[in-house]
Amino acid sequence: MDFRAAEWPLAGSPKRISGIELNQICDIADLAREDPDVIKLWIGEGDLPTPDFIREAALAALDAGQTRYTYALGVPALRQALDRYHKRHWDVDVGADRFSVTAGGVQAIMQAFQAVLNPGDEVIVPVPAWPNLIEIVRILGGKVVPVPYRVAENGGFRLDLDDLFAAVTEKTKVIAINSPSNPTGWIMPREQMSAVLDFARSRGLWIVSDEVYAHFTYDGTLAPSFLELATPTDRLMITNTFSKNWCMTGWRIGWIIFPAGMQTVFDNLSQYNTTSVATFVQHAAVAALDKGDDFIKLLVQRSAQGREIICNALDNLPNVRVFWPQGTFYFFFSVHGMNSGYEMARKILRESGVGVAPGSAFGPGGEAYLRVCFAVDPALIQEGADRLVAFLGRSGS
Repeated sequence: MDFRAAEWPLAGSPKRISGIELNQICDIADLAREDPDVIKLWIGEGDLPTPDFIREAALAALDAGQTRYTYALGVPALRQALDRYHKRHWDVDVGADRFSVTAGGVQAIMQAFQAVLNPGDEVIVPVPAWPNLIEIVRILGGKVVPVPYRVAENGGFRLDLDDLFAAVTEKTKVIAINSPSNPTGWIMPREQMSAVLDFARSRGLWIVSDEVYAHFTYDGTLAPSFLELATPTDRLMITNTFSKNWCMTGWRIGWIIFPAGMQTVFDNLSQYNTTSVATFVQHAAVAALDKGDDFIKLLVQRSAQGREIICNALDNLPNVRVFWPQGTFYFFFSVHGMNSGYEMARKILRESGVGVAPGSAFGPGGEAYLRVCFAVDPALIQEGADRLVAFLGRSGS
């Protein structure tokens, strides 16, 4: 049988699969992942290794034979550690029986939507947004309803709740919130969280809240969580990951908090998605939670330095519009006259040796922007900023 190489793998695939958008961030990164001369600010991860105390816990678990199948929801020790972690930082009593351990934050979001989404259901998403969130909804047959952020008077981003609520229809099933937001750096105020929660209750809607970057704020406070306002039976799911706070991007472990009464649902979802997350990795995650608070503080302090360096450097350019992020470790900026962030990112990589993410990767409203990750060595951020200033400052860039 004669198949065309470019066509046969997708032959017969459902439209929701064959129509998955190219991940433009990875597409740009694949051009120069191994080039030592490129300053890589495209993908959302820090450049520090996983701390010794986490790696040592993994090795100890391996030596103890923790390499077999385990509980689909996660080992009890990890769910208990997650409960302690949320009590320590947000003063909430979640209960160990409301956690499910997942293969990273991506799968936490996937399972959250698997639990509630029917084909054709609508999901309200403030945009620009993390592309994985958008594509997960599409993969499951849902429809993303984008609600654009507005530009605040101070030059940052803000979400207008009138816009958000006006987007709700009879087909709406979920309001998806990512705060602090990747890529905009916006943080949802507690008052807005309360209003969204009240609105969702009145309409019988679900809230899926991605709170991965809660520690990465720059005013000395922790980002608010819906957990601080919700009851155990509210239609609320919180997703998170070990990737960012403890430099564990390659370990592939995260978690989801689900409402009371849904333990069987998530036990089944874990069974049929992954069976379980690697047991020795889960024991390493216990060490991250119980011993890692000081390491998180170090990462945040380091990111704060990077934020100051990159934002100040580009703020001096007349053709660049700078949006100082309230949270996360991303800087989202626009360049006057830029028609395609994707082509601009390729040009910056080719001519200046800096890897940035195109804003178009983040869906509607991102086309005129670029994103850099500043969670790396401040000296590296300084070099990247100098190269960007030189590139963007040239006539015709």
